Amino acid sequence: MGLYDRNYIQQTSEETYEQARPSESSLGVFIKQTYQLFAASLLAASAGAYVGIGMASTIASWYWGLVILEFVFLFGLYAAKRKAGLNMLLLFGFTFLSGLTLAPLLSNILGIKGGASIVANAFILTTVAFGGLSVFAMNTKRDFSSMGKMLFITLIVVVVAGLINIFFHSPILQLVIASVSSILFSAFILYDTQNIIKGAYETPIEGAIALYLDFLNLFVSLLQILGIFGSKEE
Repeated sequence: MGLYDRNYIQQTSEETYEQARPSESSLGVFIKQTYQLFAASLLAASAGAYVGIGMASTIASWYWGLVILEFVFLFGLYAAKRKAGLNMLLLFGFTFLSGLTLAPLLSNILGIKGGASIVANAFILTTVAFGGLSVFAMNTKRDFSSMGKMLFITLIVVVVAGLINIFFHSPILQLVIASVSSILFSAFILYDTQNIIKGAYETPIEGAIALYLDFLNLFVSLLQILGIFGSKEE
């Protein structure tokens, strides 16, 4: 996915303090807007999940159609990222749809013993991990930019394994995929956070959607892991 293709903007050592100060100020505004859009995206996804939970069986029957529609919104968002108004519509349309397609999984988890606790724990763990990793990425001197190719290759492997497991329905394989995914998207949080603070994005929307996908996929992975163990305790 082109979503994880990042290029860093380099500043030359000859820049004067007067030149750097406005740049740093602009970057601060950019980062603030990125995280505001990220937070709004989470709210839109939560609304989608809330609406979808009451019709999870219907959504499940239309699942792949909704997934295709998600990708249409996502690709449209990148094509219209600089078109004010339309870009917001596509952003929140995409995140709402992603929450909607999450409803069948949430419904299955809520249907097992202690399901509500599992969902709450998965969300808390995701939030804590996201916050901790973001703070670490912002303050560490280590550069995670070299991780891009490795992360992308791992992502492809995970996606292929997930598609294969659609036919096998193996809980063990699903547990392995979810475990690898939780590590993968934790690494993506480090990677994408540093890209944001280094000014690697053209628009705040790109940074926001990258963080949103990292958060969402980490949440889904933890939800699957906790759900698998929770179902075994019944």
